[in-house]
Amino acid sequence: MGGKRQTILGANGTIGAPLARELKAYTDTIRLVSRNPRKVNDSDELFPADLSQPEQVEKAVAGSDIVYLLVGFDYNLKVWRERWPKLMRATLDACARHKAKLVFFDNVYMYSKDAIPHMTEASPPDPPSKKGAVRREIAEMVMQAAKSGSVQAMIARSADFYGPDNAKSLLTEVVSNNLKKGKKANWVMDADKKHSFTFTPDAAKATALLGNTEDAYNQVWHLPTDPNALTGREMVALFVKEMGGPAGVSVLPMWLLKVLGLFMPIMREMPEMMYQYDRDYLFDSGKFDKRFSFRTTPYAQGVKLTVAAGATKP
Repeated sequence: MGGKRQTILGANGTIGAPLARELKAYTDTIRLVSRNPRKVNDSDELFPADLSQPEQVEKAVAGSDIVYLLVGFDYNLKVWRERWPKLMRATLDACARHKAKLVFFDNVYMYSKDAIPHMTEASPPDPPSKKGAVRREIAEMVMQAAKSGSVQAMIARSADFYGPDNAKSLLTEVVSNNLKKGKKANWVMDADKKHSFTFTPDAAKATALLGNTEDAYNQVWHLPTDPNALTGREMVALFVKEMGGPAGVSVLPMWLLKVLGLFMPIMREMPEMMYQYDRDYLFDSGKFDKRFSFRTTPYAQGVKLTVAAGATKP
């Protein structure tokens, strides 16, 4: 088939492997970049690199037509502040130098707290968290580069994840892992608020589609997400239906998250993000839905596929 060279920076992350599979529909020339990249397709080019070093970012981007920035740093504010702006600057500079387009895979942390009950691409950037401030900074770098014409770039933004091969998601940590052990599922803050989740295979397929659509650049896109958002309690019930285990939910309040943070580093980083769970969190992908003919996976089917891919009955 041939096609343009498409390069994934951060190829070992949650979206990296499914994106590499989806890109085969567009090209046979796929470069996977990470410290220890692993082949997804037989024809993949493996490119080991330390992306904290700008000169290695430069080499990884050289010869690329489209670059997907999917890097996931450790969930730690200090790491984010030190590494994200540096990596974004290096990536934008390399893309400008080599005339490569950029697709930045982003989250919703930069949005205002007041936007959380209904997030669109036009929601105001006013993050209430320190991690959100970092995400706002790097998203603005992307859009400024696009506006100036130095790089053709877009932001593909996702809600929280769920899906196969996604061991680090909240749903894995507090729901399916508990059910596997025969324990009741946990939720955080309020199990009766609605919360959108993007199915990772949908996110990957849509990101490949966007990257290979000429007129999709120089704007922000919300990736396709089932509009029929469920409450935490309803989402847990879908997992219980597929996996068995105790029905119902144990809700973790803020004070308990802070106590857990004394023993678990990842939980120490969570309290500032809990505004996303004490109210409805609705992610609107209507712009994408209007532009493309795409079948977004309903939650019941997504949970079934997620469990079938790796969960076992308790």
